[in-house]
Formats: sequence, C-alpha cells, structure tokens
Amino acid sequence: MITKSHSLIRRGTSFILIGLSIFILYLYFFVGLSDIALILQRVDLFYYSLAFVAVLLSVTFYSLTWQQLLTLLSVKVAFQNTFLFTWVGTFVDLLVPAESISGEISRAYLMSKSSGEKAGRVVASVVSHRILSMTVTLSGLVIGSALFILQYEPSGLLLNFIIIVAVGTTISLALFCYLCLRKQVTEKIVNWVIHLLISIFRGRWRPTHLRRKAQKMLEAFHEGIEILGERPRGLALPLFLSVTAWFFDLIIAYLVFVSLAPTRPISLSLIMIAYSITAAIQTIPLGIPGEVGLTEIVMTSLYTTLGIPLAISATATVLTRVVTLWFRLLLGGIAVQWVGIKTLIK
Repeated sequence: MITKSHSLIRRGTSFILIGLSIFILYLYFFVGLSDIALILQRVDLFYYSLAFVAVLLSVTFYSLTWQQLLTLLSVKVAFQNTFLFTWVGTFVDLLVPAESISGEISRAYLMSKSSGEKAGRVVASVVSHRILSMTVTLSGLVIGSALFILQYEPSGLLLNFIIIVAVGTTISLALFCYLCLRKQVTEKIVNWVIHLLISIFRGRWRPTHLRRKAQKMLEAFHEGIEILGERPRGLALPLFLSVTAWFFDLIIAYLVFVSLAPTRPISLSLIMIAYSITAAIQTIPLGIPGEVGLTEIVMTSLYTTLGIPLAISATATVLTRVVTLWFRLLLGGIAVQWVGIKTLIK
C-alpha cells in the first residue's frame, strides 16, 4: 500500500511540476518575472496570512456540510474522521487527474470502511454534497455576473464565456439530479459498467456476486436519496454550511488582492465571476493533476480581461495558488499519511 501510495505521489508530483514549468514560462515570456518580483516585495503579510486561515475555515465548513448530510442519513461517525477524509479527498483531487470523481470516491470508500455503514448511504451523502456545492457555485456565478453587468460593461466575448460556463455547470447539475432520481437509469448504467468490467477481466470476478453487491449498494443509495428528499427542512443547515464554505473559499482571492493593494480593494462581484469560472474548470477531468498550468493561465487571463493590470493579475494568481494548491496539497498529504499510519496500526 505504501509503495503504491508513493508511486502515485511521484507520478502526480511530476505532472504538477511540468504544469508549473509551463506557467513559469508563460510568466517569463508574457508578463515578466522582474515585474512580479517587485510587486511581491510590497505584499501585506497580515492580509495574506488571513487567506490561509480562510482555507482552513472553508474546509472545516465543507466537512461540517458532509457531516450533517451523514447525520440525516443516520450514518454515525466522529467529525474528526469526516474532517480527515475530506482532506484526503482534497489531496486525491489535486493529485489524481480525474478531479470530478476521484476525491468523492476516496471519501466514500474511507467513510464506508470507517463507519461500517452501508456504502450506498455513504455514496448518497457524497453525491448530495456534490450537488449542494455545485448549486452554490452556480448561484454565485449567476449573482456575480448580474452584479458585474450592472457595474461594468463587459465585452460580448466575456459574456459568452460566462454563459457557456453557467450552462455547462447547469447541465452537469441537472444530470446529477436526474441520475439520483431515476433508479432505472442508474441500474442500467451500473449493469453496463459491470458487463464491461467482466469482459475486460474475464475469470477474475464472479458476475453473480458482483451484481448482487452492486444491487445492494444501489438500493441503499436511492434509499438515502429518498430520505434526504423527504426531509427538505433538514437540508437547510447543510445548505447554510455549504454557502459558508463557499464564502470562505471565495474570500481567499479577495484577501490576496487586498494584500497587494490594501487601499484599493477589488470588486467582490469580479472575484465571484473569476472564482466560479476557475472552480468550474477545475472540475473538468482533463488529465492534469491539480489542473496546474491551465488554471493559472486561465485565472490570470480572466483577471486581465476583467480590467486588472497583467502584472497584478499574474502576481495575484501566484499568491492564490500557493494557498489553494500547495497549502492544500501539504495538509492533504499529511492527512493521507495519517490515514495510512492508522490503517497499519489496525
């Protein structure tokens, strides 16, 4: 297990370093490293340190949202495990090039093993958590876009880009909800996946046993979704916690810009648009761990398009990614090692 874990880390780290190198070349040829160095010298460390605090608060409230959903589904687990597995999922999301599903799978697996509860109910909590997060992000994009249009006169290209991201997120959200509500459709998909796996790994898995386990998990999953649907008032607290987590995640970029120019605070609606678009891009499984390189270039270009000078945009992107990528990778890696140590002890 440890060997596989280290191999995964080495491969993921290699791809991250390649993406980082691409971004550095972008800064060198299109921005100027000397300009960024000059701006970094006047960073207000107090406001920038608050961005790290915002990350911790964001993950805490994100974990509390999942904890509340688990409670609604009668899955009893200590919050410290929920918080720990959330960090593990974050680490896997950043390192494994399939961010839209890898973290959720890791969280569901660890929680199911730790709690001893039905895997289907745990998966229901993870999927509903994802739906809540996507709903909040989409709402933030719509509200931020409305405020931005009222305050500025964005170009047609930027408006079209915002609309495309909003429509794509809406379609993904609708698809999630559709699969949750249509049991027959999910059964067909699972049966197709099982048939494909049996065809690939002939003789290694027993079809009857695999289908029986999948059927039990599907029943528990839809049972969990029905329980959540029957308790709409119970979803009020998870929704509030999810909005709070989103706010602290959003405020990171705002604090970064404040640290660069305390006397000239940036528009929060602008931050909402940039954050929502980059968050949507990072959920697309492009095969790049942490979407390193792509995310930084898109973020810098967005800030520039929204009227922020190129050197400031690039510097803000660098400082933001130190918090949202490298700091999260560090804490997530510690969580992964801790889970591994606990597994060895058991």
